Amino acid sequence: MPRPSSSLATLRPDLAGSLLAFDVQADQAGFVGLEVMPVLEVARQAGTFGKIEIAGMLQSRSTNRAPGTAYRRGITEFTTDTYACEEHGFEEPVDDREAAMYADYFDAELMAAMRARDAVLRNFEIRVAALAHAISATSPAGTVWSATASATPIANIAAAIKVVRDASGLVPNLLVLTFDAWQNMRDCAEVLDRIKYAGFDDPKKAALNTTVLAQAAGIERIVVAGAMKNTANQADAASLANIWTNTEAVLLRVPKTRDIREACWGRTLHWGEDGSVIGGLVETYRDETVRADIVRCRMDTDEKVLLSGAACRITGVRSS
Repeated sequence: MPRPSSSLATLRPDLAGSLLAFDVQADQAGFVGLEVMPVLEVARQAGTFGKIEIAGMLQSRSTNRAPGTAYRRGITEFTTDTYACEEHGFEEPVDDREAAMYADYFDAELMAAMRARDAVLRNFEIRVAALAHAISATSPAGTVWSATASATPIANIAAAIKVVRDASGLVPNLLVLTFDAWQNMRDCAEVLDRIKYAGFDDPKKAALNTTVLAQAAGIERIVVAGAMKNTANQADAASLANIWTNTEAVLLRVPKTRDIREACWGRTLHWGEDGSVIGGLVETYRDETVRADIVRCRMDTDEKVLLSGAACRITGVRSS
């Protein structure tokens, strides 16, 4: 059956609001894609934009001025890049008969909206993780962090910071760890000693959260990428795997403003003129051929790497 245009669909802010309150699923607390590639709204679905290369940003210039003379001027040269936002969406039917049968147990529309939104956001996370794990710059851990007595995650992070700074002139401000790597780092003797003796907190009393460990490691923020995916076919038994590669930690520079010319590793370019919203637009329409209301979630983005040198992978943080 042909799908209706967006103009025939009914926007469902009530479902979207319920999803935000419900947080879709507890597992989505492990989605970090939007922190790794923060959103920048764009006016067109595709286009060309200017960006400043690192060489131009860090170029030395004469600034001395004699009385009565003009100030020195310079023109910062831009290079051009392109983007093209792509629509991603998923639909879940709410069969009239099933909705009536289970009305006493759950809200069928809300459950369908949860599944549709989860499909869109999980695939977004997979795309961002794939870009992050394709970063060319690497710095080896040497000792896996599960060897808690001898591993040196703080030294590993410091070495990766130097890799990024030497390549881009920027200091990275975000570290991405998988759940397993995060658990290992919290138990490492080097980390516990740094927290204990460097004036942060007593690890026997404080909760070793991301804020405390970021302070110990000399990085602004740590995020834990805890989301997983099923790698098996739908008809087969589930085979779960981390979306982010478990053997690597990713260190990168993320933007602090909405200026596209701010130097950073990457951004999520979002086009909202067709109704898309970050987090997924929820809408419904009727399909009488299957006697069901169709719940749809969609989002229009392009995940764009802007400065490849502003990131580094710390390899070998775990064996698997």
